[in-house]
Amino acid sequence: MFLRKCFLFNGVVVLLTSEAMLYTQENELAVKCCLCARRCLIKNNSTGFCSVRKNKNGILYSLNYGKAVSFGIDNIGKKPLSHFNPGALVASIAATGCNFHCQFCDNWTISQEKTATEKPLPPEEIIKLAKKNNCQGISYTYTEPTIFMEYAYDTAKLAHETGLFNTFVTNGYMTPETVKLISPYLDAVTVNFKAAGDSNFYKKTSAVPDVTPIFETLKNFKHENIHIEITNLVIPKIGDSTPQIAHLAKWINAHLGPNTPFHLLRFHPDYKMSTIPFTSVESLEHAYLVAKGEGLQFVYFGNMSGHVTENTYCPACNETVIRRDSFKITQWNINSDMHCNFCGSQLPIKGKYYPPQ
Repeated sequence: MFLRKCFLFNGVVVLLTSEAMLYTQENELAVKCCLCARRCLIKNNSTGFCSVRKNKNGILYSLNYGKAVSFGIDNIGKKPLSHFNPGALVASIAATGCNFHCQFCDNWTISQEKTATEKPLPPEEIIKLAKKNNCQGISYTYTEPTIFMEYAYDTAKLAHETGLFNTFVTNGYMTPETVKLISPYLDAVTVNFKAAGDSNFYKKTSAVPDVTPIFETLKNFKHENIHIEITNLVIPKIGDSTPQIAHLAKWINAHLGPNTPFHLLRFHPDYKMSTIPFTSVESLEHAYLVAKGEGLQFVYFGNMSGHVTENTYCPACNETVIRRDSFKITQWNINSDMHCNFCGSQLPIKGKYYPPQ
């Protein structure tokens, strides 16, 4: 039974802190956090790398439970999820903090800054807001859901009880125990790579010692039958290596399957990398051909609207089965059983289509 500390907010009981769900007690009141792959050993009265999990007298607490740093209503295509309940609306929720320190983070004001403004928003209220806004699901996104797992877990459990699906937008740097914990309530994940998983790049720009746990997480998600889509941020000169992109695409094909959607994201200058230019269209088009050459059937561009790679093409007949304008679906040529309207081939799209309202 996890410990909760509460207060009353506008007549609603809001949790101020929550005892962590995955940790072990060590010697001299230290604890080991088993949530993310860092497995921080945290001394008494100290926090882990993420700054939002604190050891108080041998008990590890989540400091960001019930405190939303961002909330919005999004099209599921923004996550991006192109092959999972296309057109659905999701209530997007985030709490402060992250277990990466990416120098190019576009959400750095809420993931890296300790002064980010938080507002009380308990799980029950998230569900009410999702229903009020005609959402079909909840997305845990903007920051890293791994480090607000208790908050996400309680919300996700309520979401399933009320008929809503759950999706994570994550860096994938979590433990097998965490995957096992959340899997019963998680329906889809978008796992975000940078520089195609290059280990040296992660060490230098994100303070990540080893990328191996990300790949293990993906295999664990696959084992749990959770829908997976992959993004890769293509960063000019320092994160656009052709061999590395080929290596990642080959790994995806071998371990997740050729039908796994692979989104190549255009880099835009931000945070501590504001002098690096936008990724060129030519660079993205080259990466696209490399990924397709490694056997991936569904490769998309992200952060750049108006390109033909936003669309979904039937691998059997090459007809356009989903036409998009940014996150909006403008044409749907698939029947209710997810077969191509042109040739009848089965398409690997999970869930149902939600037409624009």
